Amino acid sequence: MNREQALAIVKLNLTDHRYTHTLGVVDTAVELADRFGANREKVELAAVFHDYAKFRDKEEMKRLVEEKLSDKSCLGFGDELLHAPCGAYFVEHEVGLTDQEILNGIRYHTTGRPDMTLLEKIVFLADYIEPGRKFKGVEDVRKLAKKDLDEAIIQVLENTIAFLMKRRQLVFPDTLATYNQLITNKRRSDISE
Repeated sequence: MNREQALAIVKLNLTDHRYTHTLGVVDTAVELADRFGANREKVELAAVFHDYAKFRDKEEMKRLVEEKLSDKSCLGFGDELLHAPCGAYFVEHEVGLTDQEILNGIRYHTTGRPDMTLLEKIVFLADYIEPGRKFKGVEDVRKLAKKDLDEAIIQVLENTIAFLMKRRQLVFPDTLATYNQLITNKRRSDISE
């Protein structure tokens, strides 16, 4: 499946605003893939489909998680997290993409996870820094993304965790675990230099 075919499918499921966001994520993800040496085609498809389920009925997604997904950990952390794992499922079963690396890029684009692959990191970061995003701290992350993927992701995680805590919202355990792992890896790297 090429970019145009994928975008035609996604466009039917998104608002105009979310489709524009998706185009920004795709372009940003491809740029990051080229910069950091990821598989451009896989990154592009994961980015195209990252919000495939964004506007699906919340109750439908909750039922899907409860009945069909082995990982039910997103339940209880707010409806915003549902579209990523459900999106991966829908892309596999409705669109027919079966590449697990692409599906995981979709699955973890909102929460991150420990041991993220390069593709997963790129989609996660591209979703945060695409050109249409306008909020405090995004420019700092964009600058970091030009030179150090992990440093940029650490900053995204710090910003996200602080945002959630300020609103007294739950922080998904994998998000904290991702942050902790990247900080631990960074400290080890700094010691070995």
